[in-house]
Amino acid sequence: MARTPSMDLRRLRYFVVVAEEQNFSRAAERLHMAQPPLSEQIKRLETSLGVRLFDRSSRGAELTEAGELLLVEARRLLVQAEQTAEVVRRVGEGEVGRLTLGFVPSASNSVLPPVLSCFRRRYPDVQLYLQEMNPDWLVAGLHEGRIDVSFFYLPFRDAALRHRPVSREPLAVALPETHPLADEAEVDLCDLAEEPFVLPARYRMPGLYGQVTGACRRAGFEPRAVQKEVWLMQTVVALVAGGVGVALVPATIRNLTRTGVVYRSIKGFSPTVEMGVVWRREERSAVVRSFLGVVSEVCRREGEATFRENVSG
Repeated sequence: MARTPSMDLRRLRYFVVVAEEQNFSRAAERLHMAQPPLSEQIKRLETSLGVRLFDRSSRGAELTEAGELLLVEARRLLVQAEQTAEVVRRVGEGEVGRLTLGFVPSASNSVLPPVLSCFRRRYPDVQLYLQEMNPDWLVAGLHEGRIDVSFFYLPFRDAALRHRPVSREPLAVALPETHPLADEAEVDLCDLAEEPFVLPARYRMPGLYGQVTGACRRAGFEPRAVQKEVWLMQTVVALVAGGVGVALVPATIRNLTRTGVVYRSIKGFSPTVEMGVVWRREERSAVVRSFLGVVSEVCRREGEATFRENVSG
């Protein structure tokens, strides 16, 4: 079986420069090397291919027919090598790839839009897939590898996942517009002690549920739940607008304008709720690293939170 000749990319680059200069001395100057080593590399290339590539004379170096063919192919191979190296570099830097991002709907009222805007602008060649769902499904998706990064409310603990807080905002009171306290600029939580509450789902949104119930307990009462398995903030607001009860909601929900509901600040103290970004502890994806870098940058720029890392578990 005939042995297939091998071609060193470095030698091909030397060959192209000699072919373009048609002179070994000028080529050596252009390559910032001495002429003898350059001549030796071209001879080794000719030996490996089994053909003469240049007709050498005192006037310079003229390509043979085989050399002219190799010049065309060498330029093509070198361009392909550079393109391949660039693609590999971009993948390694997280500039190319795909990212599946999961989030609870209320994330779209706060931190998510500026993060997406910055990420798309910075990494236009990353394919981004968005999935809006409840926290249970988001956690399952992270464990199963169907989702790369998620946004939902903290606190959150899972030994296999890591998280960072990305925004912190106060809770506000959502009232039916016909409620006696609707005309007040601020509402004292203790005035809601006897009111029916629409509570976020305890198991699907434990972080938000804990903040809401904790705020009520600090005000001296246990919230009387008339509806307690609601995880969509839009649904919570709709139930309040329908007169089912009152609710404590993240302040950015004020952006959801809906007839029949008013939002009021809490008097006296400001209970807060945190939104977090969550990803797999053993994540190795460069695209995920790039995304988390953008999240960090946006949070610092907008001053929404002290962006500290928390390792769950």
